[in-house]
Amino acid sequence: MVRLSFLPCSRSLCAVLVGSCLASLSFHTAHAAQWYTGSLVSPSGAKSHAGDLGIEPYYTYSQPVGTFASNGTSHPLHPRQQSFSNSTLWKYGITDDISIQTHTVISYGWKHSAGHSHGPQFGDFPVDFIWRFLHPNPKRFIPDLNLFAGVVMPTGAYSRLRSTQDGTGTGAYVFRVAITEQSTYTLPGNHALRLRVWNWWRRALTSARLRDTTTYGTTAGFRGTGRPGMSGQTGFSLEYGITQRWVLAMDLARDWGNGSHLKGWTAAGTRVNKISAASTDWQIAPAVEYNWNPRWGVIAGAAVYYAGHNTGIKVAPQFAVNAVF
Repeated sequence: MVRLSFLPCSRSLCAVLVGSCLASLSFHTAHAAQWYTGSLVSPSGAKSHAGDLGIEPYYTYSQPVGTFASNGTSHPLHPRQQSFSNSTLWKYGITDDISIQTHTVISYGWKHSAGHSHGPQFGDFPVDFIWRFLHPNPKRFIPDLNLFAGVVMPTGAYSRLRSTQDGTGTGAYVFRVAITEQSTYTLPGNHALRLRVWNWWRRALTSARLRDTTTYGTTAGFRGTGRPGMSGQTGFSLEYGITQRWVLAMDLARDWGNGSHLKGWTAAGTRVNKISAASTDWQIAPAVEYNWNPRWGVIAGAAVYYAGHNTGIKVAPQFAVNAVF
């Protein structure tokens, strides 16, 4: 018979072994992949895997608090146009580098002097294709680069409106294109930082036929056409990982838009041929993210439009849920 004997472990050796295991656990915990929901304003790139479906419904309350004049000075606004909207992003991975995305927008507006919408109103419907043409490599500081290209379909009400509150569209097909950059960094304390930079550009492909009350500011009896001016947005966002689940986010963006071109005749037979004033605004959108896991998260914050000209001063609290299937 063979006897098996076990040598007792000394306290110092046990302490070393236990300490080594705990240090190893801490290392893996600190270097676990950061979970993100995505900031409030920045566009996200193509899905990483073919067959992935992302759904992200946003709920936003918009409250104007004033206006910016053509010289940038601010003025109070009364009465105030208010609205509540649901904007849901749907994104599907066709391949590992190409995705298709759409937005469905439903809104309800009201104003003291103009009444309420006649029920929830469906907005214009954008469809975009996204191509990831550069794969990221954080160790070599190579970012993720994506190209967006798509068309906004004129599905929102824009002409012969029963009320100005029912207007949610432009009546024109609008081409839009964007390029986005995303890169990640590890800061002291093993906190993750994600940077996004983007630039959108939009141009109308067609004009809208207008009658009576429209989203172009016409009234009963008007007959003519309207064409939205070119517009765009440039911005960047930062997302700082406090823990794997909790993230602080911030967007800073500038919107610009050329004036729309309106042509036609009023009810009195007066000829109209004018281009409305161009506008710009600056917005900042701080938010907090919480993620249950890599596929489920929620974000809450507010977009504040704090500077610009020929536009409104707005505060828009919002929250969104991000889910990937």
